[in-house]
Amino acid sequence: MSVTGRFRFSVHNHGFFRLDGGSMFGVVPRTIWARLAPPDEDNRIRLATRSLLIDAGERRFLVDLGNGEKWPEKTRAFYAIENLPAAEVGLDLASVTDIILTHLHFDHAGGISRFRAATAAPERESSGPRVYVQADNYETARHPNIRERASYLAETVDGLEASRLELTRGSQEIFPGLWVHGGNGHTRGHQWVEVKEDGQTVVYPGDLIPTSHHVPLPYTMGYDMSAETLLVEKEDFLRRAVAGDWVVVFEHDPEIAAARLKVDERGRYALREAVAI
Repeated sequence: MSVTGRFRFSVHNHGFFRLDGGSMFGVVPRTIWARLAPPDEDNRIRLATRSLLIDAGERRFLVDLGNGEKWPEKTRAFYAIENLPAAEVGLDLASVTDIILTHLHFDHAGGISRFRAATAAPERESSGPRVYVQADNYETARHPNIRERASYLAETVDGLEASRLELTRGSQEIFPGLWVHGGNGHTRGHQWVEVKEDGQTVVYPGDLIPTSHHVPLPYTMGYDMSAETLLVEKEDFLRRAVAGDWVVVFEHDPEIAAARLKVDERGRYALREAVAI
C-alpha cells in the first residue's frame, strides 16, 4: 500500500505473546471482552507485536521492534512469548535507516537487541540508524516508577545513549510528511506516528489503541498510567481519524493489521473496514 508514490508501507509481525485479559481491557467486564478476545486457562489473551515499515526511498523508518529474544525461560513462559523466525517476519533490518519507538516498554522496544545483532557491531552503533524516543519517555524508562518497573527493562534502555538517539518532544515532524505526537495517558512520553501527504494519512497509535477491539472510547487498559488523560488523547485521535479517513495500524491485534474507522448508528467509534497493507 502507498499513500502516494513517495511513501510505501508494510507491516511485519515479530511474533505473539499473552497478557492478562482483564488488564488489557480495564473496566470492561470479562463477559464482554472475552467474546472479543477469548482468554486461555490463565486468563491471558493473544497479542501480536506488529511493526510498521515506512519506506521513503532514501530513508526507511521502522516503528517499534517487538519483544526481542533475550528472555529467561521462566519469563518467556509467563508471557507465552512466541518469536517468529526472521524469514517469516520478512524485514531487511540492514536497510533500516531510522527506528521510531512509541515508548520503551519491553513489548515495543525489546527487539532493539535483535536489531543491533542484525545490523552493526556495538562499536559502530554511533553511526547506525537514528532512534527516535520522546525525551519524557526516555527519562521515565531510566527512572521508572514502581508500577512500571517490570515494563521498563534495563537491557532495553541501556545502550540507547550510545546509538544515534533523537529525543523528540511533543508533536514534531521528523521527516517531511512524517510526524510523531507525544502523550502521557498510557505512560509518560508515549508517542504515536502519523504519515500524511496529499490528503491521505496512515497512523500507528501504539498503545493509545493497541487492538481493533480497543477502538470504542471506553475500552482502555488497566496498564494505562492515567486513564483520564488517555481518554482525552484517545477521543481527539478518534475524532481526527474519522474526519480524515485515516488508515489506523494496530500493533497488538493478532488478526486485523489496519482499518479505517467510523461513528456507528449509536454514536460510538467503531471499525468501518479492514485495510490490507
